[in-house]
Amino acid sequence: MPLMLDNPMETTTHDGDQVMNHDAISAGDIPMNGPMQVDGLDVDDLFGDGVNLTLPNVRGPSRQLAQRVDEMRTRGCAQGIAWSKSGTIAYISPDGRSVQVRYLRADPKTGGWGLSEPTTVDAITASPSTPIVHLAWAATSSNELAVIDAAGRVAILAFSVSLNRPFLTRKWDADHVDDLHAIAGCFWLPLASQHKNYHVFHGPAVKDATAYRYESSFIHAFGPWHPNPAKSALLCVTTSGMLRLFWSQSNNKLEETTLELDSFSSSDDLITHASLHSDKNHMYVALATASRQLRLVRPLNPTMTAKHLAISSWMPNGQSGNPIDASMTQISHIELLPSQLDNTGHNWVPMNVLVVRSYLPTADSPFQEMQSVIDRWEVGHEPSPALHPAFEQMGSRRNSSAGGNDKDPNRLKRLDPVFINKVIVGMQTIHFGKAVCVAFSDGSVEYRDRFTMQETYNELSLDRVMTLNQVGFTFAEGTPCLQVAFSPTNCSVAQIQEDGQVKWNGLHYPLGDIGNSNQDVRCSHRGSHSSRISCNVLPAFTRDWVNELVRMLKVPVDYSEEAHHEALVRNSSLQLCFSILNHLGFNGEFNPRSSSGKFAFLSLNIRNVVILITIASNTPTNMREKLNPLDEHEVIDALCGCAQWSVDLLAYLADSLFALLDDPKFTELLQPRNYSEISNYLRSRADPSLQLLLCSATRGFLSAVCRRLTHLDQISHRAIEFYDRRAAMQNATDPSGQSKVATIALNKSYQRMQHIISNSHIKVQDFDHLLTTLTSDIRSTYQTAFAGLAAQAQQKNESNGTANTQQGQKQIDAQIRGAQIISELNLLLAAQPPAPFLTVLKKLFGQDLRAFRAQTDPSKLFFADLGLLEVDDVPRVLGARRAAARYVDVFRRVEMTNKAGPKEETPEEQLQQRGGRGGPLQWRRCVRCAAVMEDVFGSRPGFTFVLTQQRKCSCGGYWALLPKASIA
Repeated sequence: MPLMLDNPMETTTHDGDQVMNHDAISAGDIPMNGPMQVDGLDVDDLFGDGVNLTLPNVRGPSRQLAQRVDEMRTRGCAQGIAWSKSGTIAYISPDGRSVQVRYLRADPKTGGWGLSEPTTVDAITASPSTPIVHLAWAATSSNELAVIDAAGRVAILAFSVSLNRPFLTRKWDADHVDDLHAIAGCFWLPLASQHKNYHVFHGPAVKDATAYRYESSFIHAFGPWHPNPAKSALLCVTTSGMLRLFWSQSNNKLEETTLELDSFSSSDDLITHASLHSDKNHMYVALATASRQLRLVRPLNPTMTAKHLAISSWMPNGQSGNPIDASMTQISHIELLPSQLDNTGHNWVPMNVLVVRSYLPTADSPFQEMQSVIDRWEVGHEPSPALHPAFEQMGSRRNSSAGGNDKDPNRLKRLDPVFINKVIVGMQTIHFGKAVCVAFSDGSVEYRDRFTMQETYNELSLDRVMTLNQVGFTFAEGTPCLQVAFSPTNCSVAQIQEDGQVKWNGLHYPLGDIGNSNQDVRCSHRGSHSSRISCNVLPAFTRDWVNELVRMLKVPVDYSEEAHHEALVRNSSLQLCFSILNHLGFNGEFNPRSSSGKFAFLSLNIRNVVILITIASNTPTNMREKLNPLDEHEVIDALCGCAQWSVDLLAYLADSLFALLDDPKFTELLQPRNYSEISNYLRSRADPSLQLLLCSATRGFLSAVCRRLTHLDQISHRAIEFYDRRAAMQNATDPSGQSKVATIALNKSYQRMQHIISNSHIKVQDFDHLLTTLTSDIRSTYQTAFAGLAAQAQQKNESNGTANTQQGQKQIDAQIRGAQIISELNLLLAAQPPAPFLTVLKKLFGQDLRAFRAQTDPSKLFFADLGLLEVDDVPRVLGARRAAARYVDVFRRVEMTNKAGPKEETPEEQLQQRGGRGGPLQWRRCVRCAAVMEDVFGSRPGFTFVLTQQRKCSCGGYWALLPKASIA
């Protein structure tokens, strides 16, 4: 039965026109006399349900977004927020007159990650007529930031000491204020690769059965670079076609050179956007002009002349499949992608030029959906047409000085554009240019393949992992934003929202219960903040993560055969592993740490003490004529704090080991039937003392500390004797003469050093002898335990016919070395010690430790004040430290409070420590582990040299300067 409509008179076509339906009724049914009965009819029920006949409300772009797009269309340099390699987030204030900086830091109270409070950079202030418009970071270790205003003036800041306090290295006062000098594009030269001609590209992680195999490849590294591999140079393209080069001399003096890329005769020739990039030892510049031209220019090296290579139009030619193409007549971004080897690794893919155009609908626009178009060009070479020989000779003579090449790129081939129904507000390359990261105004982020511009990394893939997105990590639900800056690892984004506030958006894992990076992040690796997992909740996660990190980075962990400690101290990858363990075990200051957190905390501080004493005692050969740190009392005072901390550490270890020696439950665990429970028992005690001795890396640190203390004791004796003889000679020749204040202060510092070491509760030589004996026992145990493994491998090689060959012996050595590395890694991660170590432990607690205790006074250890170590987690002790707000200076190893200066110092001593400055000093706080130190500056060369080595915290984190009278 056909469906009869309530009103069969009319029906609606697909075009919306109403027509008569003649087949539905007959002529007799048409009411000719009287009105039609419409009572009870509900027009809303025409199709059985209530229908809203109004057009849907489409939310148009906000006023702030429209203003932001206009800014990007007006000038090529309009990046108002940027994220440095070290972690500083710099952004322009809403009024455009100043620069503010923030950074990610671990909350000292909870250990969770979040954005710091903003700090205004006082060194730069712009006027309302020429506001600051662009920020760009260099990849140098000094973290240089280029600040550019609307008139093209350039200032450069260096964040070399802390993340939020820069030093002005270039002022813009001498720059001209002219609209024609406005910057259309800028570029920092990349740093020279440590591997000369190539970069090491890590990834992907390929799953083999139940484990991952971490692959790596090589990517060609092309210049140009700064002659100093640690420095960079800034290139800027002005609106008038001028190329400006800023570079630093060997004496750190900044110089500037200019080159005219193009001349202009009208406003249509002005450059609106520019992108610069290096490719195959040449610098290329892509220019977009007001006349809609796209030009490719190459400044020739080293004569600083320019050659125009290709010209095209950045507007689409002919018919376009996009009906709103004609409405997008201004570009907002231009990006130059250097050439790359394709995925096969055999063929080169030419340079590409990307141009972004965005469409924002208005109220009366027929198309109400926002859209962005990425236009693409491929840079290629097209042979020139044949000319008469006479013209060829004329051209060669005329262009002989241009350095031309017949194979220079001279063509811009248009590729298929990419249409996206969003507004692009940010774009940058990742993975050495193999992928493009695109940010949108709705807060979302996409990754696109550099070769095809198709979306990538958007599907789950556990078999071949390149990014965290492929294993389920995503950015939190985005909020509308105007600008975006990506972290160095692309695991976080900083967004400027429409209200001008800066928001941090990190990766989170919605597929499980790992955690949320914004609320309770704790896992941090170089700025990658993925999830927070407490060691008390998931202790296995910590071990698994560090275990994979050791495999991935091939971190050396076996130092059982090392007699010298230089390689151990220089092992920065091992420092990273300790830093992760330390942070995951940190539950906020004045709160108990986990067992692994204590172990890593002490290991990092031992390493830092060894480094400071070594640097102060070993001046580089080329600097010995200029400085000697041991001749300055400020250095000796700092080393006195290190010595006091070190002897307190030896006392703590001895007292903890003696407690285990007297623990009957631990003694029972030294029986073979109970040995498997020893690691769980030690973790329950949160006592890392035995682990510090068993692990070869930390045992090496302890041995190095003992040797450094012995060295300082010998130096102190010689220095005191020298100054006593010198004072006696001066008194004999001139009784009324007065010694210099510095000499008296230095002599007192050495006397204090001698007093600290000689009055130690533990004799340094005896503890070092205990470590040496334990090292010898462990080495012998390894040799005995792996003898059976070597015999099995030898039998296997005999069956294969390779028993007596050099290759067979190498295989046996590799197997033994691998087994020993696994054993040392387990000791590092507080896993169960190997079964052969039971003999070592029995000898240690049955003979060596008892003999060592006979040479000490346990009662002095029991009453010793070990507050400098910050490892006592008794609630009473933690409460007292919290009430007094007592902290330990990481550099000088003295206790500080937020109300007074370091304890046990007279006002004169405090004045000397401050380099002659009065008043309390500000504090620096580590953004990773929340450690603190005074913001000291050296007025003497030796102290400055030693202090320079403390540019980072002992955990490897960067320092941030705290506000005055603040510890938050």
